[in-house]
Amino acid sequence: MSIRNLDALLAPTSIAVIGASMRAGSVGTTVWRNLRAGTFTGPLYAVNPKYQEIDGAIAYARVADLPKAPDLAVLCTPAATIPKLVSELAERGTRAAIVMSAGITGPLKQAMLDAARPHLLRLLGPNCIGLLVPRLGLNASFAHADALAGNLAFVTQSGALLTAVLDWTKSRGIGFSHMVSLGDRADVDAGDLLDWLASDVNTRAILLYLESIESARKFMSAARGAARNKPVIVVKAGRAGGGVRAAASHTGALAGSDIVVDAAIRRAGMLRVDTLAELFTAAATLARFDAAHANDLVVMTNGGGAGVLAADAAERYQVPLAPLDDALIARLDKVLPATWSRANPIDIIGDAPVERYTATLRALLNDPRGPAVLFMHAPTAIVPSAEIARACAPLLRERPGRTLTCWLGDTALAAARRTFEDVGAADYATPEDAVHALAMLRTYRRNQALLLEAPNATSGEPDRDAASALIDRAIAAQRTWLSATEVTALLQAYGIPAPALRVVAPEPEAAIAAAHAIGYPVVLKIVSPEIQHKSDVGGVVIGLRDADELAAAATAMLARARSLRPDARIEGLLVQTMVKRPYARELIVGTSIDEVFGPVVLFGQGGTSVEVVSDRAVALPPLNVPLARDLVSRTRVAKLLDGWRDHPPVAIDAVHGVLVAISQMLADLPALMELDINPLLADANGVIALDARVRVSPEPHAGAKHFAIRPYPNELEEVVRWQDREIVVRPIRPEDHAMHRALVARIAPEDWRLRFFQPRRELSASEFARLTQIDYDREMAFIAVAKAPDGSNEILGVSRAIADPDNRNAEFAILVRSDLQRRGLGRLLLDKLIHYCQARGVERLVGEVLHDNLGMFALAKSEGFAFDPRQADHQTRRIVLPLSSSAQTSRRRGAERAA
Repeated sequence: MSIRNLDALLAPTSIAVIGASMRAGSVGTTVWRNLRAGTFTGPLYAVNPKYQEIDGAIAYARVADLPKAPDLAVLCTPAATIPKLVSELAERGTRAAIVMSAGITGPLKQAMLDAARPHLLRLLGPNCIGLLVPRLGLNASFAHADALAGNLAFVTQSGALLTAVLDWTKSRGIGFSHMVSLGDRADVDAGDLLDWLASDVNTRAILLYLESIESARKFMSAARGAARNKPVIVVKAGRAGGGVRAAASHTGALAGSDIVVDAAIRRAGMLRVDTLAELFTAAATLARFDAAHANDLVVMTNGGGAGVLAADAAERYQVPLAPLDDALIARLDKVLPATWSRANPIDIIGDAPVERYTATLRALLNDPRGPAVLFMHAPTAIVPSAEIARACAPLLRERPGRTLTCWLGDTALAAARRTFEDVGAADYATPEDAVHALAMLRTYRRNQALLLEAPNATSGEPDRDAASALIDRAIAAQRTWLSATEVTALLQAYGIPAPALRVVAPEPEAAIAAAHAIGYPVVLKIVSPEIQHKSDVGGVVIGLRDADELAAAATAMLARARSLRPDARIEGLLVQTMVKRPYARELIVGTSIDEVFGPVVLFGQGGTSVEVVSDRAVALPPLNVPLARDLVSRTRVAKLLDGWRDHPPVAIDAVHGVLVAISQMLADLPALMELDINPLLADANGVIALDARVRVSPEPHAGAKHFAIRPYPNELEEVVRWQDREIVVRPIRPEDHAMHRALVARIAPEDWRLRFFQPRRELSASEFARLTQIDYDREMAFIAVAKAPDGSNEILGVSRAIADPDNRNAEFAILVRSDLQRRGLGRLLLDKLIHYCQARGVERLVGEVLHDNLGMFALAKSEGFAFDPRQADHQTRRIVLPLSSSAQTSRRRGAERAA
């Protein structure tokens, strides 16, 4: 249901406590008194038939007796009473409730939801501690204390952690916009709160503690939307232990649940940290430091030991120390003693006067390369630390977001630390803490870059029909695993090279005949549906040079397999061309189906020890080359792909191509359950899939509709006739950035004002990114593309709709190049948008139009839009188009009559 009526939960104007009490130690008593002790200014109602008044306030016997329907109700009554109370509240007009009662499961839980949903009443909980909104003086919880007001939102699936964090942060002066305990998440979940908090002006960053994730596509859309607007930092419990299901392939075994969660968080542009302390460190760092300067680090210290610790931490956290170029060294030579190290870290010596601090810091902050600066100081008796801080603070104010600071000490440095904090510097207790914070920032920045990628579900022209047909035949034959020849055909259909092979009867003579046809040397493998890992039974022999060696190997292999696996059906022998690639690296590439996030792609170091080495990374499809490059970079084997000594670099584009092809395969083939290429040999000449296994299922678990991130919708592209020419109308892509910029450059000033409601004539790079890098599950932008006179493509116009998370309303806008207006292009783009939104189940298309935009009003009227009787403001009118089938039938008839 998403954000519908969440205002009543998170910003209520009136509250009722059902089960308010005076019984010591009860939840109803604690919640009531927490609310009364706060500064919440709206009406508070107590409901309990046992009392006539509670703490001097009237106690109402029933919900029906309340003088008005409260925005929010807090339910502190036994589990069995909850469905009836929810029904009564919903019928009165209450739109949100916090259910603190535990034990609401099964039929009782369903009865509660059935009572709430017809009235769109939102439920937080059950079995939750509640929520706090310090800005409103609202503590609707049974926590032991109030929270400080601030701009961090904390959402947790653990109630105990809410109280622990409340205590920990209050002692450190950290404040919150909201603190929410989700409880058992019968209705409101983390995705809903991400959607609401993403647009909350009082929330600067969102902090999450998660133990599980449900509704992967909803969560990913909400997370990606929120992460575009503000930092979202996650602690996800459960890195170790259970939760990894058994799987028949290496890929399935390696792609366990936590590594998939990590990939999802990364792809959504959020930052994952391991501890609550890191959660707040990351939030503070993102608030005070500009992530654009997180590429590398230069260290400034008055003590050599502290500099060594910082350098060690940089090595440990893989933060590059910035080299000092000749220009910077020359500037530092003028202000530092002749004996200075001329290297990074920069030791300005323990006896440094104030002037040396300011001159060094100024030189570093003026470095045009813009590295992060770690300013460290250990107290001495020569110059007071507070004096150094006062002298350096103006420099930090001039270059905000560039400096991490570490005042090494405690009481003696309190004043200096406060001075730096007052000018917005990010401060840390130790060099290690500062470097770790920068490392987290670097990760966050990389994740934000991934957020901007929106690849196609498909990126080439594979032989989909052939691939689908061979899978259909296997399913029709009730086979789970494809045969070796089928696997080879599948890989080749998607452009993945594989060696020639023959599968023959389990007899040495048949293997010899196959080898004669293929040519020596050959590889011999056992073929059995029960033996998926052939090396476990000695089922692979390589480098067989002639018929005698092949016959001996085949005889021994068959004997071994029958002895070690008497239960296995030996269906044949596989004879394969021996691939001689002495400098090739063994890789593993594969796919699996995660129980929450659906299809995933795995990459790592391959070979028979793949599960022991466990060098792997996973990514959520769809993939393009930048995402494939990122996936490869997260493995240790990536360093080997660059080459060393006499080993030349591998053809990395070919490796990326395989990953993109595998992603495409997942989109095209819903029956694909697991694919395991191990090893995929990669060298300077390209790649070849030396061995592979594929498992299929009649129950579709792959396919683009099961992706956690909706891919680029190729099916919405169409070629249409307009003004006696053919143009392509299609969804926008991230790579359309330059064309979109060119379109905006050709918009006349008056058209600009009518479209953007303001006189400025340019958009920032981030605004263009936001317009072209969209979440296809929540929004759509159709562009009309034609050939320019010089043969390049150009955008003629764009229509855009952004649906609310409930899919109830979609706000639309249209932009047509100024020299092409009044030629029917706007109508064409609007019709495309209307049909799309109707097919997606959107209820209404709405728009804000300036009063003097007569052209837009005329187009809207002809399409069936009507004015919203509620006036938007004195400058605009709100227009609305219902998108139900009956409304659209009326619209078409009206348009026909007008024509």
